[in-house]
Amino acid sequence: MATISKLSNPTSSPSSLLQSSSSRLRSSLLPKFSVEFRGRAGSDFHARVESSRLSLPRNRALKGSLVVKCSLSDGNGSAIKRTVLHDLYEREGQSPWYDNLCRPVTDLLPLIASGVRGVTSNPAIFQKAISSSNAYNDQFRELVQSGKDIESAYWELVVKDIQDACKLFEPIYDQTDGGDGYVSVEVSPRLADDTAGTVVAAKWLHKVVDRPNVYIKIPATAACIPSIKEVISNGISVNVTLIFSLSRYEAVIDAYLDGLEASGLSDLSRVTSVASFFVSRVDTLIDKMLEKIGTPEALDLRGKAAVAQAALAYQLYQKKFSGPRWEALVKKGAKKQRLLWASTSVKNPAYPDTLYVAPLIGPDTVSTMPDQALQAFIDHGAVSRTIDHNVSEAGGVYNALEKLGIDWGYVGTQLELEGVDSFKKSFDSLLDTLQEKANSLKLVSL
Repeated sequence: MATISKLSNPTSSPSSLLQSSSSRLRSSLLPKFSVEFRGRAGSDFHARVESSRLSLPRNRALKGSLVVKCSLSDGNGSAIKRTVLHDLYEREGQSPWYDNLCRPVTDLLPLIASGVRGVTSNPAIFQKAISSSNAYNDQFRELVQSGKDIESAYWELVVKDIQDACKLFEPIYDQTDGGDGYVSVEVSPRLADDTAGTVVAAKWLHKVVDRPNVYIKIPATAACIPSIKEVISNGISVNVTLIFSLSRYEAVIDAYLDGLEASGLSDLSRVTSVASFFVSRVDTLIDKMLEKIGTPEALDLRGKAAVAQAALAYQLYQKKFSGPRWEALVKKGAKKQRLLWASTSVKNPAYPDTLYVAPLIGPDTVSTMPDQALQAFIDHGAVSRTIDHNVSEAGGVYNALEKLGIDWGYVGTQLELEGVDSFKKSFDSLLDTLQEKANSLKLVSL
C-alpha cells in the first residue's frame, strides 16, 4: 500500500475535499477508479479518485447502489454531487460515519466524498479485514521476521490502518475545529473487566497512534466506567462502546463529566467523546422474549424496543448536558459527549432496511453505518429530525414492555456480556489465524 502523506485543510465543497485528499496521495503507485452512484433522479454522482476497488455488498434490492469501477485511465473526473449524507449533517446536525475499515484505507475516499465524516472499527471488523485479505501479509511478514510476537504484530497492523485513516479524515477534523472526522480503535477486549489494564492500554494506544483525531474505544462495562473517567482526565478522547441500557448510559455521561472536571486543564476543547448506544441488538433479544410471551400485545411490540430506548437516551443526553454543572465546563471549552447510534444494520429482513437510521436523526448525534445500512440510506433515506418526534410514544413502548415482564436491566446486562464475548472471540480467532500464517512461514510462535 502506498504511503499516505499529510492532507491539507479542505474547502467547503465535497468535491474540493476529495480533490485535496486524493491529490496528496502518491498517485503513481495507485490505480485510478471511478465512483458512480445510480439512483433516483437528482441522486446521480460520479467521481474519479485514486484508490483500489471497494465493494459494498447488499442483502436486498435497492433503487440505487454505490458502484466502484477500477480503471487504469487518467483524468480528473467530474464533480461530485450531493448525497443525503451531506444533508444529514448540514440540515440536521447528525454526522454519518462508516462502520468498517480495511486495506487499502484509500477505499474510504469515495465514501468521504459522498458525505461520510468518520470511521468506527472493532475487533470483529479487524478480524474480518486481516483474515480475509492478503493486503496485510507483507507487513506481517516483516514484523514477525523482526522478532515481534503475534499480538504485538497484530497491534502494529491495526495502528497503521488507524493512522492512515486518520490522515484521510484530518481535513474534516481541521475544518470542524476538532468536532468531527474521527477514527476509532478499541482496546483489547480481553480487558473488559480490568479497570487499570484498560487505562494503561488506552494511554498506550493514544500514544502510538499519535493522531489528534483518534478515538480510543473503551467498553461501557462496570469495570471500565472508572477507566473512562481516568482516561478522559488525562486529556485523551474516548469512544465509549457497548452501551445497551439507559442506566449504563447515564453512568457513561457521568464518567465523562467527572473526567473533564478532574483533568485540571484550563482548555477542554480538545478532549471530546462519543457514547456508542447500540440499537438493533436490543430488538434482536427483546423480539425473542416477546415471541415467547406470544400475546397479541407482545407481538405488536416487536421491532419497537430499540428505537424507543434510543429516543429516551436522547432525552437523557439533553438533560445531562444542560444546567450549572455543564455550563461551568462549557466556560472551559468543553464539548458535549455526542450520542452515537451503533449496531444500525437491520438483523430481521422483515423490517425496513433503514429502521435504525431514519428514526434516530437529531442534532449533535452520530450514526455509524455498516455497508448495508449506509447504502440503503444513501439510496432512499429521508432527512428530517426524527429523534424526538414522539417522545411520549417512546416512553409508552418502554413502559409497555416493562409491564409485559421485560426487564431492561437484564436486557442491558445480557447484551453487554454477548458483545464483549463476541469481540473476545473475534480477537482470539484473529490471533490464531495470524499464528497459523506465521507457522506456515516457520517464523514465530506465541
